[in-house]
Amino acid sequence: MEASLHFRGVRIPGYSRTPRLWHLSRVSFGASPSRSIYAAVENACRSGRLRAKSEKRRIEAVLGDEEDEENATESRGSDAPPFTCVMKFGGSSLASAERIREIAQLVVSFPDEKPIVVLSAMGKTTNNLLLAGEKAVSCGVSNASEIEELSSVNQLHLRTVYELGIDASVISVHLEELEQLLKGIAMMKELTLRTRDYLVSFGECMSTRIFAAYLNSIGVKARQYDAFDIGFITTDDFTNADILEATYPSVANRLYDDWTRDPAMPVVTGFLGKGWKTCAVTTLGRGGSDLTATTIGKALGLREVQKVWKDVDGVLTCDPSICPVAEPVPYLTFDEAAELAYFGAQVLHPQSMRPARDGEIPVRVKNSYNPKAPGTLITKTRDMSKAVLTSIVLKQNVTLLDIVSTRMLGQVGFLAKVFSTFEDLGISVDVVATSEVSLSLTLDPSKFWSRELIQQELDHMEEELEKIAFVNLLQHRSIISLIGNVQYSSLILEKVFHVLRTNQVNVQMISQGASKVNISLIVNDSEAEKCVKALHHAFFESGDLSELVPEFGFGNGSASPLPVETW
Repeated sequence: MEASLHFRGVRIPGYSRTPRLWHLSRVSFGASPSRSIYAAVENACRSGRLRAKSEKRRIEAVLGDEEDEENATESRGSDAPPFTCVMKFGGSSLASAERIREIAQLVVSFPDEKPIVVLSAMGKTTNNLLLAGEKAVSCGVSNASEIEELSSVNQLHLRTVYELGIDASVISVHLEELEQLLKGIAMMKELTLRTRDYLVSFGECMSTRIFAAYLNSIGVKARQYDAFDIGFITTDDFTNADILEATYPSVANRLYDDWTRDPAMPVVTGFLGKGWKTCAVTTLGRGGSDLTATTIGKALGLREVQKVWKDVDGVLTCDPSICPVAEPVPYLTFDEAAELAYFGAQVLHPQSMRPARDGEIPVRVKNSYNPKAPGTLITKTRDMSKAVLTSIVLKQNVTLLDIVSTRMLGQVGFLAKVFSTFEDLGISVDVVATSEVSLSLTLDPSKFWSRELIQQELDHMEEELEKIAFVNLLQHRSIISLIGNVQYSSLILEKVFHVLRTNQVNVQMISQGASKVNISLIVNDSEAEKCVKALHHAFFESGDLSELVPEFGFGNGSASPLPVETW
């Protein structure tokens, strides 16, 4: 006889009053279960911590309940882990020893906060590691130690520990392993995606060790964690892995257990995880440290504001490199933030809003160079009654695909065939617009399997689609996304097309997102930045944005005509 014990859920006392059920583990045993399993189940039943339901060969067990949680919280009292928020700092905030000192003082300057700190790699370390790996492929084993980017990484980290007055041993092992890894890449003459992830992981592993050591040196007890060792379980999609649900209970258990044994401020590597099949180091995509921060927030059930510290005063109305006069946006919804991140805003990771939205955890984006600035607060909802346009984002170098079939009219399954082709080729679609006989969509080149194979993949995709339709592939296009209140879409578009007509720009495709906060326009790459500057001036700099808000009502039930805007 074979049976299985399913631990359906566990609550971590003290984290939240909201019951949380986690899928933890499955323990299977044969006709003679071990004494340890019997003992564990028996002790749990006696203590009232286990409730079991038997159905055929399945035992479903739930550890704890709401009453247990309250009793445990009361009995622990001051021993409850005082995690109140997650503070995440990007690479520019950690670019030097001086910046690390400033960030350390910033972390301890909030007496009411008990943070978990999530860090990116120092400065341009990730870029340098990738360049070093690419050079190692062709430089030869004997020259691997002389790669310029490797020297830059070594010098930055050794100089930093020296200036901070901490022992270089905290990173010496990693620097040695890094050099050996590059020699291995040079010997194999190959840099796989799996190796690439392991290579870039050295940046976060060293920055967190340096920061934790410095905190300890100034009397703030801290403990360093590698995310892949504390339960960040991901898919095995190297360079762009997704976090799995098993991560949340694993991370919560580890941080809670360590705190109860020896309280210390956790300093966690951002960006990293461990593949659930391969157990190899994975990365969450560029900017993935934001996702690490929101995942920890959800895992611990935090209800306090998370602070995501960047090098700008929050989320801005536009990319400041395009429009230097771009201003901070004080409030955003999770939907708006997700659209902004996905369509080009570099200040947030595209997937980072998902855990925060699921856990309803407010996220505040602030400037580590200007901590007094209020930043941007991202929440589930906000007052949209007077909101028109929130921000303009630009995503360049996308591919526009026009698919035309005279057989599409009334034909069943045509769209299914098109999208199954994309699925088979592992290609993701950004923006879609359809008519009776045609389909237009955009593809992001960064989502193809390998950067070196972009053109080959495009050719293969075009060949497959031509079996069912006529295909016109247009490269070097840009998506301009207008994030705002689509309730006013007619008024927004009226002004948009006036601006584009004035600048003699033709829109090649338009799509309104299902999220109801995004209108996307497709234009040529060569015209994109000019369009964004003109649109930003019209909506945010000219001072007449308020003219777009109707004064006499809007929508169903309003009999008053909308005011006609003139320019």
